[in-house]
Amino acid sequence: MIKIIRIIDRISELSGKGFAWVILPLTFALGYEVGSRYLFNRPTTWAFDASYMLYGAYFMMGSAYTLSRNAHVRGDIFYRNFSDRTQAIIDLILYVLVFFPAMLALVFVGQRFFLDSFHIRETSPLSPYDTPVYPLKAAIPVGALLLLVIYSAVTTGAGRRDRHTAGV
Repeated sequence: MIKIIRIIDRISELSGKGFAWVILPLTFALGYEVGSRYLFNRPTTWAFDASYMLYGAYFMMGSAYTLSRNAHVRGDIFYRNFSDRTQAIIDLILYVLVFFPAMLALVFVGQRFFLDSFHIRETSPLSPYDTPVYPLKAAIPVGALLLLVIYSAVTTGAGRRDRHTAGV
């Protein structure tokens, strides 16, 4: 079991660090758009598509890595004062009642959402280039599945999540 959890943790690390590089083309697209719009009064038509698709994929695929490193922002004015045991009980209850059902639904609904989009070769109605959106929609079930798997590893206590620091 520990070996499987370590493999899951490694997948999380590789996907998180791999998708972290998406920030470079995203920054380029946004910087190029701002420069061309405000310096040269020549806005682009492609930067909007690039930015929302890259950010969507970045967000969904980076969420599992962030979770595995306990780096998600939480409103914990009370939570942080609880003992580790109480925090673990709260985490487990919320996992079973909220997180697990929500991620399971997101995997199944997201998969249908992606497959429908893929079968019709859906393109963005906002783009003059008919940019395909099904690759972005694929990030929904894949990201949710990664979150589900990573949180399962974290919940068993064998995952790499540190309860006190966001050791990124």
